[in-house]
Amino acid sequence: MRVASSKPGSLFGRFGGFGRPARRWLRRTAMVAALTVALPIGVAVLGDHAQARAAFDPRAFDFWVTDPSMGPIKTRVLRARDGNTNRVVYVLDGMRARQDLNGWEIETNVPQVLANWNINVVMPVGGESSFYADWNAPSSFFGLPHTNFGSSTGSGSSEIFMAGPGKNYRYDWETFLTRDLRNALHDRLGFRANRNGVFGLSMGGSAAVTLAAYHPDQFSYAGSFSGYLNVSAPGMREMIRTAMMDAGGYNVDSMAPPWGPNWYHMDPFVFAPRLVHDNTRLWIAAGSSQPDPADLAGPPGAVADRVIRGVPLEFLALLNTRAFQARMDSLGARNVVYSFPNYGIHDWTNWSHEAYRMIPDMSRNIG
Repeated sequence: MRVASSKPGSLFGRFGGFGRPARRWLRRTAMVAALTVALPIGVAVLGDHAQARAAFDPRAFDFWVTDPSMGPIKTRVLRARDGNTNRVVYVLDGMRARQDLNGWEIETNVPQVLANWNINVVMPVGGESSFYADWNAPSSFFGLPHTNFGSSTGSGSSEIFMAGPGKNYRYDWETFLTRDLRNALHDRLGFRANRNGVFGLSMGGSAAVTLAAYHPDQFSYAGSFSGYLNVSAPGMREMIRTAMMDAGGYNVDSMAPPWGPNWYHMDPFVFAPRLVHDNTRLWIAAGSSQPDPADLAGPPGAVADRVIRGVPLEFLALLNTRAFQARMDSLGARNVVYSFPNYGIHDWTNWSHEAYRMIPDMSRNIG
């Protein structure tokens, strides 16, 4: 099933072969790479930016679970309105995930909407630049130890050698989400441990698809909004390297050695055959990279900042998502809904609207 989409021409004559459409796509990717890398220091490349829409809900509560590698990790939980324990969705953040609250709770009312749909909302907190993956090693540069000296300026250029999450220890997010948190939610709250949903934006969108591919016993539904679903495409690793350095000063090589099996484990384009089965439902979305009228509201300086940052990032996400669509179509997938709205840049306006579109479909396919 496909909605709000138009089928693109084939990007690849066969997997791994490059035809003329693929060469055009590579040129566009290179152009976006140049634009992205040229963005000013302080811009969260592949990150998430938008005007704040604080939606903190006092009904949500902190749920602490200890991971053997990462130590105590906070998750925010918002219970379903009707009190059921069968319908559960994990909501994943973007590159600049904070240590106090999940971005969906900070910027949107989506958690409240989900709860009103009688869905239990699980919002992991933290994981800046992690891709919610099990990393190969703690993030470090040149083998130098981390220190507590430096400043947090919003730009990772000043934070590369500072200590912090994923630097003092090895990120272990996939294992945490699929073992430690999953089991604790079941044992302590009675939450169903299978047929859950998971969705996220940008980094979190890529991770949601990965989790569904490798843990279909846990996740029957995955949604990716502006996700990077072809991270092995030419130039993508270096763009992610730039993104991680800017979003907290992290080293992509600590996440996964160049072109090793851990890297391909994270690429939905490569592991697409795992996703072509009817018991997993996917919602795959990316905006057109044209601003929504809401994106153009507000002071001119803020609007310019939002658009300059959000347009090229969303265009890159759109290219990645279209490549993934072509790959899934070539495999005969029938378990995917594609959503390509006419408007949408890399920001919370786009992601909130997409969540509202997705929720009825997700509600029918979890629990």
